[in-house]
Amino acid sequence: MPWHLPLAAAGEPGADLTAGQDGATIRRTVLPGGVRVITEHMPGLRSVTVGAWVGVGSRDETDGHFGSTHFLEHLLFKGTHRRSALDIAEAFDAVGGEANAATGKEHTCYYARVLDADLPMAVDVIGDMVTSARLDATELETERGVILEELAMTDDDPADVVHEEFSAAVLGSHPLGRPIGGTADTIGAVPRDAVWNHYRAHYEPGTLVVAAAGGVDHDGLCDLVVHSLTDGGWILEEAVAPRTRRDPTPQTDGIPTQGTSRTVERPVEQANIIVGGTGLAATDERRFALSVMNATLGGGMSSRLFQEVREKRGLAYTTYSFAAGHGGLGTFGLYAGCAPAKAEQVEKLLVQELERLADGGITEAELARSVGQLRGSLVLGLEDSGSRMSRLGRAELVYGELYSLEESLERIRAVTREDVRALAQDLASRPRSVVRVGPFAA
Repeated sequence: MPWHLPLAAAGEPGADLTAGQDGATIRRTVLPGGVRVITEHMPGLRSVTVGAWVGVGSRDETDGHFGSTHFLEHLLFKGTHRRSALDIAEAFDAVGGEANAATGKEHTCYYARVLDADLPMAVDVIGDMVTSARLDATELETERGVILEELAMTDDDPADVVHEEFSAAVLGSHPLGRPIGGTADTIGAVPRDAVWNHYRAHYEPGTLVVAAAGGVDHDGLCDLVVHSLTDGGWILEEAVAPRTRRDPTPQTDGIPTQGTSRTVERPVEQANIIVGGTGLAATDERRFALSVMNATLGGGMSSRLFQEVREKRGLAYTTYSFAAGHGGLGTFGLYAGCAPAKAEQVEKLLVQELERLADGGITEAELARSVGQLRGSLVLGLEDSGSRMSRLGRAELVYGELYSLEESLERIRAVTREDVRALAQDLASRPRSVVRVGPFAA
């Protein structure tokens, strides 16, 4: 029987929702103070992946604070009032665990994978980092150099550069158009006080989601979270409603009304090209049709792009389509890497395939194949606790509801050829930008 948890509607402190899926049990509790805890118990697993999701990303930065979100991802590992950076590293190494973090445009996640017996340690350490980071001035300056090296590494990869430039071209001055990691200028300029103020403003109970999947007991995790956060000085007694998901209303401030063309010169062997424009917001009901369309157009070896650009013409090794959804808007693009002399031809083919899809839609065979591909990737993608933990965190912060695997598959199976064609026509009619990175004159 399909089920889904309407997470955004369950804001009462202490309220639980339960459901079963493939022998797993999903539960959710809103703790006093607005901290949300959501778990998926997976029978038979001896490991747990736990993540602390903070509802702040690069789009939330203001002038003078640009780069602060990415800076915090690094600095929270550099020590708290109870632990040094070495203490944090040794805590996970001593039990064979893994700990890491990731910054996004709309959230930041600190996560760890450990044996179920070591979950109390993982929650205590991550809770300590989230509530009690020192942001030591000396450590900050050291880490500034590390982040600048990370940005330089990204800038050396033309595939990364073309995606960053594509976001900037399509989204313009909108906050989502900024690079997640900041730039060399913003990271080099942001002062410690700005990072500290960003930390104090956004790391609070109402923005925190703790998600865990694997061999985890829900009530036990709730107790661990309360203990860890109160040890860190957070007040969880007041019944505060958690922050709901972002406003899904289309947001166009700062977005160019016409397509743009950008060329970034790099002394590399290949041209990296993206053609595309705005896409769908994360919560747009057409996102299931978008998944089918993306699979048909550029989602695998049988996709139209792969067959036309690589198999039939031998013009590229890598070509695909992609979509990214956020609160209020998204992006959609087609990528190819090719010899610079073939760039113009490949660019025309990318446009041609998008317009051919908009004009003629997809066949029944393509629809069936895409649905099958998505079914397999969804099921295989949930074979480990880390993927399931991420699904829980994103459901809470992005979608406001959590669909079962079967209900997600039903929504994909409900997509029609006309749904795909109508969506392709919409996306193809939008302002189109072209970004090229390679050995060209800018």
